[in-house]
Amino acid sequence: MGTVFSFDVRGGQPDSVQAALADAVAELHRIDEVFSTYRDDSQISRLTRGDLTVAECDPEVAEVLDLAEEAERLSEGWFSPRYRGRLDPTGIVKGWATERAARRLTRAGASGVNVNGGGDVQLLGAPGPERPWRVGVSDPLRPGGLAAVVSAAGADELAVATSGTSERGDHIVDPRTGRSAVTDLVAVTVVAPSLTWADCWATAAFAMGSRAGLAWLETLPGVEALLITAGDEVRCTAGLADRLG
Repeated sequence: MGTVFSFDVRGGQPDSVQAALADAVAELHRIDEVFSTYRDDSQISRLTRGDLTVAECDPEVAEVLDLAEEAERLSEGWFSPRYRGRLDPTGIVKGWATERAARRLTRAGASGVNVNGGGDVQLLGAPGPERPWRVGVSDPLRPGGLAAVVSAAGADELAVATSGTSERGDHIVDPRTGRSAVTDLVAVTVVAPSLTWADCWATAAFAMGSRAGLAWLETLPGVEALLITAGDEVRCTAGLADRLG
C-alpha cells in the first residue's frame, strides 16, 4: 500500500488488545504483499499476468474485487479497479485494510479505536466518556492549515477519507479516458461510517469534478463531504455541518 499506518486504541484488556494490535500490523503487511502492484511476485501482479486465477488467490482478493466492482457500479464507472487499462484495486485496498484492522481491535475488546492509513481514518467507539473522536481535515491550499474538523459525536463508527492532488500530484485517473482526471478540484473529503466506501467515493467524486461530484455525493445515504476547488471555493453536502466541531 506504500503508506504509513498509525493506531490510537483505548480500553479493553491490555493483553488482548496488544495481541490484536500485533495481529493487525502483521495482517497489513500481508495484505501489502498480496495486493502490491510494485511487486512482481504479489498475487495481484500474478493475477494480472494470468499466472493465477482469482480462485487460486487468497480469499481476500475475490472479496476486494467484488467490492471494487460494486463501487464501480454505484459510481456509474467513476471509480474503477483498473489503472490505465491494467487491473489495479489499490484505490479500494487501503481503505478496506484500514477498516479491517480497526474492526479487529474492537473485536478484541477495545472501546475506542482510531486507525489512520496514510491520512484516511477509521474511527470506532470513543476515546473516553463524553469525548468523541475528532479529525482535522488539511487545507490543500494552505500547508499546515485546517479546512475543517470532523467530530464523531453520536456515531459509533465514522470514517474520513480525502482524495486530491496536493500530496501525490495528478494520480487520479479519469476512467473514461485513462488519463489524469482534469477537474476544478484540489481535494474531496468524504465522511461516512465505512472507510472502505468513503475512500472510493472521495476518488470517484474527485474525478467527476465539483458540480457533478457534489450532486452525486448528495444522493448517497449516510455520506457527507467537503469539496475544495483550485479557486479556493468550498462546497459541502447539506448535512456536513452536523459533523463539524
